[in-house]
Amino acid sequence: MTSAPQRPDGPLSAPRLIATDLDGTLLRDDKTVSARTVAALAAAEQAGIEVFFVTGRPARWMGVVSDHVHGHGLAICANGAAVVDLHAGGEFVQVRSLPRATALTVVDALRAAAPGTSFAVELTTGINYEPSYPPFFQDPGAAVAIAEKLLSAELDDTAAPVLKLLAHHRDIAPDDFLALARSAAGAYASITRSSPTSLLEISGLGVSKASTLALCCAERGISPAEVVAFGDMPNDLEMLTWAGTSYAMGNAHPDVLASASDRTVANNEDGVALVIERILDQGSARQPGL
Repeated sequence: MTSAPQRPDGPLSAPRLIATDLDGTLLRDDKTVSARTVAALAAAEQAGIEVFFVTGRPARWMGVVSDHVHGHGLAICANGAAVVDLHAGGEFVQVRSLPRATALTVVDALRAAAPGTSFAVELTTGINYEPSYPPFFQDPGAAVAIAEKLLSAELDDTAAPVLKLLAHHRDIAPDDFLALARSAAGAYASITRSSPTSLLEISGLGVSKASTLALCCAERGISPAEVVAFGDMPNDLEMLTWAGTSYAMGNAHPDVLASASDRTVANNEDGVALVIERILDQGSARQPGL
């Protein structure tokens, strides 16, 4: 049994970039950003620390935080498959797509390994899904058809890029489904999960929050040691182990709690804001005359 999360008490060096997941991390369970967190994000940017939102959400679901983006305005979406400019209404700056032929291979592998799996296809233009897939009520314009048709209907260069494939199973436990899918199709694509349900997110091989964050940091001359990252679910693991300092939320998945270098309190207790405030407080204490 893990102990209750404690407020971090050790010294914190001032980072150059903060990378934070959204759902279950920065956002409260009601999908809001608390006033305390809004203030902490603004203070970090004012202090010269860049803040990147790094999420499994698609760009069109970023309205929940778009008003709280400062500085560069960039966010990493779809588990690293897209970098978007929130100042420009979610315009795509970079896309790391899942090839349609690879997605079809994954569909075949998961249908064989886990009969009853249903699929959705996340594109740069929106999401489409199978008749048996849980419907996306936030996307009423989605096309509904079997995955093979959704993926093979347009294989030419003019087709909208596939950001990720989603796979859902009604009967297999979430972590068991993830292990099974990685065994069956992990050689073809990156497979992870962020939902408490048996919903998997499948990206191009090597595409993750961490790999795209690393590219963005390299462009800015920022090293992993200068990054503080926050997360709560398996899709955050690579990012948390890549960053020089990482925090698992108090509500995090056991694998995240075991992998992060530090812990903070739960998302509903403003765990991200708590750490940012402490970083800034220590930075102020180091300034001459303060």
